[in-house]
Amino acid sequence: MQRLLPHLALVTAMAFWGSTFVALRVALTAFSPQQTMAGRMLVACVAFFPLWPRICRAVRANGHWLALVLLGLCEPCFYFLFETHALQLTTASQAGMITSLLPLLVAVVAFAFLRERPGWRMWVGFAVAVTGVVWLSLAAESGEKAAHPLMGNFLEGLAMCCAAVYTVLARHLSVVYGAMTITAAQSAVGMLFFCFLCLVLPQPEAVLSLGRDFPVWMPWACVLYLGGIVTFAGYGLYNYGVKRLSAGQAAAYVNLIPVFALLCGVILLEERLVPAQYGGTLMILAGVLLSQWRGYGQKQA
Repeated sequence: MQRLLPHLALVTAMAFWGSTFVALRVALTAFSPQQTMAGRMLVACVAFFPLWPRICRAVRANGHWLALVLLGLCEPCFYFLFETHALQLTTASQAGMITSLLPLLVAVVAFAFLRERPGWRMWVGFAVAVTGVVWLSLAAESGEKAAHPLMGNFLEGLAMCCAAVYTVLARHLSVVYGAMTITAAQSAVGMLFFCFLCLVLPQPEAVLSLGRDFPVWMPWACVLYLGGIVTFAGYGLYNYGVKRLSAGQAAAYVNLIPVFALLCGVILLEERLVPAQYGGTLMILAGVLLSQWRGYGQKQA
């Protein structure tokens, strides 16, 4: 059972993260991207309130301040800066499919910094998956639910690059820090970052329209859900899994996010892919599966 816990933690984290795309889109119907993320990070920091004295002592004792700040800048700061703007332009379902690239991007970064040596299947799978992303994006049609899907999908791809660096940094820091300390540190960096943006950047008057009306309380509830459940529990579970598995193995579970995102988008927001996009979707999944076949993510001794 002990060996299954990291895997169960990662599956649960992916379920939370798969729902993020829908929750963010609903929150963006009432708030700007900066306001949404500032609120989300503030809720997460409040959730950590009882643990802050212990977390501060651990950071003072172990150091690695620069790595912790860099980790927080990668995710949540720049990751969510790209993703919240992406979700104003593309659908939750399409953005969820772009996340399939993360395991492959992590393999590239881990190859450079952690000596995790992927084989030729990873490189072929990466090329196939990127081709699928391009297909998915070019076949997308602009409409009420997706104002500019090509640009939105591109921004989501940049978010995945930030997430890849984050995963490798989290793996490196997990040697000296527990999952909760890493999660709390990135929440604090994110709160300061997005609150600063709210103060210095003009907030747009127009908000996202999804073609339907939501109760006034729902965007607020989504911000609370994103900060209290997705950030606090989701990142805590993910960092727990990363600590006990290789960066590549942990990132492989991200393949579940598109499934959860697609289901949530279809069921809750009535989103649909156009027929031509199914080919791109299948190509993304084929590339990811190829990259994971036979021993991906094992460390070089």
